[in-house]
Amino acid sequence: MTRPLLICDCDEVLLHMVRHFGTWMRERHDMHFAYETGSFVAITAADGSPVEPAAAFAMLDEFFPAEMERQTLVPAAAEALAAIARQADIVILTNLGDHCRDHRITQLAAHGINHRVETNRGGKGDPVARLVAEYGPSVTVFVDDLAVHHESVAKHAPSVHRLHLVAEPAMAHNVPPAPFAHARIDDWEGARDWIVQRFADNLPADTEGMPA
Repeated sequence: MTRPLLICDCDEVLLHMVRHFGTWMRERHDMHFAYETGSFVAITAADGSPVEPAAAFAMLDEFFPAEMERQTLVPAAAEALAAIARQADIVILTNLGDHCRDHRITQLAAHGINHRVETNRGGKGDPVARLVAEYGPSVTVFVDDLAVHHESVAKHAPSVHRLHLVAEPAMAHNVPPAPFAHARIDDWEGARDWIVQRFADNLPADTEGMPA
């Protein structure tokens, strides 16, 4: 009998990122990142002028992997994954370049999280579909903080249950529920229970009520 499968994002799901990225940008570039707005490009220079989105994304390549040690564990995340791993396979699907994969594995292991890590660029629907085909799970749950990835998974792997989780409290209240997710839960105790219940139900995701 095949096991269930959990496919889980990392940044702002398992590890806090934006608050530490903001601190680093202030220290390194004298810029202010208003991450609590929920916008990744809400960045201003020291003179108050807005920073172009391209420059903001370029700074990510400075932060990863050199500054990854700044990141901290989301409360109850490691404990939830340990409990889920007793009955399911787990893959961490993270949108980082391939050159960051070993760094992410080491980083997660330092927090007691030792599961397969896959890096990705762009939408996560295709890699989720490939993982489902590879594992042949009885049921699959996908967890991510970004609505765009829930939409991508809904398109390419509609039978997968999709949980929207934004772990940064200062940002979560400004981020609306992802339209293509089946549920929104921002803490790992609640998320663990929701995931385990999907496994227990052993049914594919219900596509009714999802946006066209």
